Amino acid sequence: MVVRLTDTWTEILRRRASNNSTGAYTEPVRDMLGEMVAAAALMQANIKFDGSLVLQIFGDGPVKLAVVEVQPDLALRATATVVGQVETSATLSQMVNANNEGRCAITLDPNSKFPGQQPYQGVVPLFDDRKHKIEKISEVLEHYMLQSEQLDTTLVLAANEQVAAGLLIQRLPVQGSGNLSGSLVSKENEDQIGLDEHYNRIAILASSLKRDELLTLNVETILHRLFWEEQITRFEPLQGASAPRFACSCSRERVGRMIVSLGREEAESILSERADIEVGCEFCGVQYRFDAVDAAQLFTAPVQQLDGGAAPH
Repeated sequence: MVVRLTDTWTEILRRRASNNSTGAYTEPVRDMLGEMVAAAALMQANIKFDGSLVLQIFGDGPVKLAVVEVQPDLALRATATVVGQVETSATLSQMVNANNEGRCAITLDPNSKFPGQQPYQGVVPLFDDRKHKIEKISEVLEHYMLQSEQLDTTLVLAANEQVAAGLLIQRLPVQGSGNLSGSLVSKENEDQIGLDEHYNRIAILASSLKRDELLTLNVETILHRLFWEEQITRFEPLQGASAPRFACSCSRERVGRMIVSLGREEAESILSERADIEVGCEFCGVQYRFDAVDAAQLFTAPVQQLDGGAAPH
């Protein structure tokens, strides 16, 4: 599976750059987040999960959190929280894993939940089995999927200021279908790790793809260069409304519910110091403002009139 995000990715970057309080991402943060965006889109499309897939990386460096959320229809949004300076030559570990405390988490939140059902979340460290720091997002996610699915996986990721792209190769499960939550993992799948000669051949070819090739070449050229000796069945690419695209689920109603959750006393305390309560969505950059009249209406309106869901982070 191959993904190339252009308009979607540049829209995420444009919104970040236009945010006066944060400004544009530095190059290392931009490229890391772009690789995460490509990877999250690939994983959601691969498992066809009826719910949101959230990919997060967090740790003890200047990048406190990077998060990508992808919906079943591949609508996505992404952001990173940076505290402090990130050098232009910064590596992954320098950004989020300075003291080997960084983590990668994938959350699967189904649209239809059973009573009491919680989202599934799996977490892996940003170091290998020997405690050596991992410097590639692709290697972190390969390790994650090997643990969660017991399926061999190869990821090639790349991003710059114009493109976020990725190539995903995965061995088919022996029986059933793979699932990031591990619900369909079988002993047969685990027993085949590293032993499938056909997968190993394809994975070696895929791993030879260079960053510049992934960023600059079209899909047809990439497939021909890598697999010209293989028999390829090409599926129609997802385009238009069915393709990955930027979309944010924040709303004034959700922000209003968040303010209500703070309590009337806290809201009035904020308004005693300034003219309004201002909340900005870190994903899309929209600013929501509530003056004293707006806030009073929030606390007098019937609860059912407020839209549910999470407020912007």
